[in-house]
Amino acid sequence: MKTRAAVLHASPVAAPYAQSKPLRIEEVELAPPGMGEVLVKVRAAGLCHSDLSVIDGNRPRPVPMVLGHEAAGEVEEVGPGVTDLKKGDRVIMVFVPSCGHCAPCSEGRPALCEPGNAANGVGELMAGGRRLSQNGKPVNHHVGVSAFAEHAVMSRHSLVKIEADIPHEVAALFGCAVLTGVGAAVNTAKVRAGETVAVVGLGGVGLSALLGAAACGAARVIAVDLSDEKLKIARELGATDTFNAGAPDVVEAIRAATKGGVDHGLEMAGSVKALELAYQITRRGGTTTTAGLANPAHTMSLAPVRLVGEERTLKGSYVGSCIPVRDIPRFIDLYQRGRLPVDKLWTSSSSLDGINEGFDALHEGRTIRHIIQM
Repeated sequence: MKTRAAVLHASPVAAPYAQSKPLRIEEVELAPPGMGEVLVKVRAAGLCHSDLSVIDGNRPRPVPMVLGHEAAGEVEEVGPGVTDLKKGDRVIMVFVPSCGHCAPCSEGRPALCEPGNAANGVGELMAGGRRLSQNGKPVNHHVGVSAFAEHAVMSRHSLVKIEADIPHEVAALFGCAVLTGVGAAVNTAKVRAGETVAVVGLGGVGLSALLGAAACGAARVIAVDLSDEKLKIARELGATDTFNAGAPDVVEAIRAATKGGVDHGLEMAGSVKALELAYQITRRGGTTTTAGLANPAHTMSLAPVRLVGEERTLKGSYVGSCIPVRDIPRFIDLYQRGRLPVDKLWTSSSSLDGINEGFDALHEGRTIRHIIQM
């Protein structure tokens, strides 16, 4: 079948994207779902910094590629071997398909699925190969999803069925921002009631982490960002304290306000400076957790003596250390009970034709989550 999609033909591409137009809305060929695959009608897709990092070259991926990984939609057709989904079922896409059989999957860590990550790295689906093409030439999949399109074929392992009757635009957020941010607080950091938490970087993932920390019962949730507007939003979402990361004495100010630092420093900005700040404001014996995807070429320096002498912990969190089939329904339930007001992260929308302008808004910090409505 033919479908409209946002195709990235080259990377890096510089902003402003409304002028450079890195994503072209074009017709692509979409092969029918193969064994263990599903054709999905995409209803809503969020613009994330992980997509932007492919456009600007910070996260190199093979091109041409149809981007998009945070999305929700409806099953249109199931391929051979798929027996637990049917036409009309509502699904949320997950950007790491999990085979269920490799060592990480068998340990309950599907975010680290070896076949899933291998397929994502080369732009293929989990079963191998590509279902997208244009003029007879293959087009790469973005992390097995490629949701900036009216339709997508993906592995059954990339989908979580949901029963909740929530707007598609809100459901889409659970595929990345909520899964990654809330999961980092709940699963990776394991924030406990009464602890102090600082979140550095207040995009969709960072604000989700803030909401997750609050839902865990953190006594103080400190928001840190360069944008005063985002700090204002963080206060509206429950931050007890806010600090501008650009202040020359921000580390000293936070450590003084928390009597030596926070129990948990969560870095969500995807930059080495942000991670270093999060580490510096974490107390002796505390844990620093990062879910930010910095440029692979960037490194940070660390004094090992502090890890030992202060019994510090530095942890990475991918997909929020989540088991999506378990955690997405749980997080949706918390949202429906008012404990995770993630709908407030949805700040702007457009059709697929407005996607480049949407990425300008994301790049400039004018939106938290811009949602493409199909």
